[in-house]
Amino acid sequence: MPSPLPRSPNRSPLPRSPDRSPRTAAARWTGAVVAASVVLLVLVAARWSPLMSLDRTVADALHRHAVTDPRLVQVNRVLTDWVWDPWTMRALIAMAVVALWWRGDRTLALWVAATSLLTSLLQQGLKAAVDRERPRWPDPVDAAHYAAFPSGHAMTAVVSCGLLVWVLRLYGAGPGARGAALAVAVVSAVGVAVTRVYLGVHWLTDVVGGALLGVAVVALSTAGYARYAAARAPAEEGTGPRGSGT
Repeated sequence: MPSPLPRSPNRSPLPRSPDRSPRTAAARWTGAVVAASVVLLVLVAARWSPLMSLDRTVADALHRHAVTDPRLVQVNRVLTDWVWDPWTMRALIAMAVVALWWRGDRTLALWVAATSLLTSLLQQGLKAAVDRERPRWPDPVDAAHYAAFPSGHAMTAVVSCGLLVWVLRLYGAGPGARGAALAVAVVSAVGVAVTRVYLGVHWLTDVVGGALLGVAVVALSTAGYARYAAARAPAEEGTGPRGSGT
């Protein structure tokens, strides 16, 4: 009986581990955003002079223009006080939470609501900790209260829009719908940041910090939900008709 031919390495490749590159890339991206947020927070809290000088230069340039154009100031006030106001963003989140609850996806509804609530608590805590003064003007075109860093408008807009885009993706919205939602989210995040600095109620780094922190919150929240859903899936399969043995 002829002896069996030796196996070629190409015939029986070793089993490869699942491709985790997307998950790894997402984790690295999340880590980079969190790190950038922390670095900016530390620099602002330390009142790093090059950053403070940049803030003053940008604020002075925009304020000089704002005091000469009351119509544009009014447009910016409508956008920041109504369209991109934090309570407008929270109302959108509330509607999404109600819709998810009504559809029976109560875990996701609570996750979205909790993320929005924690965002508000985080921004207020950071405002109190950093305690940065807002820009002061002899001829202000708008007014705002509480500490400056991070911008609550910017952070709330980024988190709210980010969560809504994420929920659409989870529910299988088509590329067109997701692209449109993402475009609206980007316009909202950039737009609210511009209005806050143009109206002289925030420094440039306030809105950049708020946006970075918002992205970090969304990234951490969505990653946490993905881990939770992955861990829950085997348990749910085990309680089905096959896993129950009935």
